[in-house]
Amino acid sequence: MQRRKFIRNIGLSTALAGMGGYQHLKANPEHRSSAPHAFNLKYAPHFGMFKHHAGEDLVDQLTFMSEQGFMALEDNGLLKRSEADQKKIGAALERLGMTMGVFVVDGGDNWKTSLTTGKDEFMETFLSTCKQSVEAAKKVNAKWMTVVPGFYERKIPIGIQTGNVIEALKRGAEILEPHGLTMVLEPLSDTPDLFLRNSDQSYAICKAVDSPACKILYDIYHMQRNEGNLITHMEAAWDEIAYIQIGDNPGRKEPGTGEINYLNVFKYLDEKGFKGIAGMEHGNASPGLEGEKALIEAYKKADSFK
Repeated sequence: MQRRKFIRNIGLSTALAGMGGYQHLKANPEHRSSAPHAFNLKYAPHFGMFKHHAGEDLVDQLTFMSEQGFMALEDNGLLKRSEADQKKIGAALERLGMTMGVFVVDGGDNWKTSLTTGKDEFMETFLSTCKQSVEAAKKVNAKWMTVVPGFYERKIPIGIQTGNVIEALKRGAEILEPHGLTMVLEPLSDTPDLFLRNSDQSYAICKAVDSPACKILYDIYHMQRNEGNLITHMEAAWDEIAYIQIGDNPGRKEPGTGEINYLNVFKYLDEKGFKGIAGMEHGNASPGLEGEKALIEAYKKADSFK
């Protein structure tokens, strides 16, 4: 009897290990969802957001995300990961039926490596990183990648800077467009030294580049800080917006922790027929397991517009 029990336990352990190393679910079966929640939009967490539930293993984290109903992933640092890890992430996403969201076209210190200057060295770095991004995208079946043009250059007139950025993005689009890839320009609020700060500015640049490989990433947190009036601004720039990111303000945490009415914002996106990814690019308001549970519940509440 003891021998049969031992053999049964060995078999169970082997099976669980083969399912992406389900150590966290063995130890914490209460964390396993009986059925994924059916969200109205495709929200994308990032690695580390649920580490207290899922542990450090990347595949375990992806599995936990999918079990909660999050069917996409963002990984800003994908280009810095090993080829083996990129392939592992891609295989797990395919197995789980998840979609890869943005990663960053990171040419080093991206904010200071400014395309506004028109300098050949910055252009070459950008184009080289675009080529590297094509290869990384193949491994994870990615379509979108974030581009930040860099710092505002006070010694150069704004029109010349804008022209320099447009030229760089046109050349980047020539690399990405044949592969069906899209760079999404992200206006940011981190510092007023950044060149790209508003949605109308981003819209004008995308119209000038005139390529399906160059669109807007509308980060709701940053745009609340820079321009407010979120739905009106999204509506005005809608035909150039390809990607959404989320974060409440102040604090850049999950919906419901700040001043933004995410229930209305998510309802608007759904009514527009948005089928893309809404990236969860924010921190957790509270630490540990309880903070992760609260984050999941916050998304269920903000998504309950139907």
